[in-house]
Amino acid sequence: QVQLVESGGGLVQAGGSLRLSCAASGRTFNYYAMGWFRQVPGKEREFVAAISWGGRSTDYADSVKGRFTISRDNAKMTMYLQMISLKPEDTAVYYCAAKFTYSSTTYYYDPLEYDRWGQGTQVTVSS
Repeated sequence: QVQLVESGGGLVQAGGSLRLSCAASGRTFNYYAMGWFRQVPGKEREFVAAISWGGRSTDYADSVKGRFTISRDNAKMTMYLQMISLKPEDTAVYYCAAKFTYSSTTYYYDPLEYDRWGQGTQVTVSS
């Protein structure tokens, strides 16, 4: 199984950009569909974006479409979330997650589907 470590969070002004990384360790990064989720205190973990292990299928929450881009480099065993035009409401702890699957085109929205989670990285957007 993979172990996941997020990085790249921080404090940014509204309108700014950040790129989050999720580094995986283990035997392989292939066969793991990946997702980004975020959570603020007192609220449930929220879907942000997902990508199939083949990398060609992606989807986004409506709130981030056009501003966030999910991608992965299987050779580097790393997934990314490029975030632009950040808003104060994007402030949250961001988590990456992995789901083992043989399907190269499937991704998942439900956090309960995912097998492995990172520890999270804080993103704070000031107004």
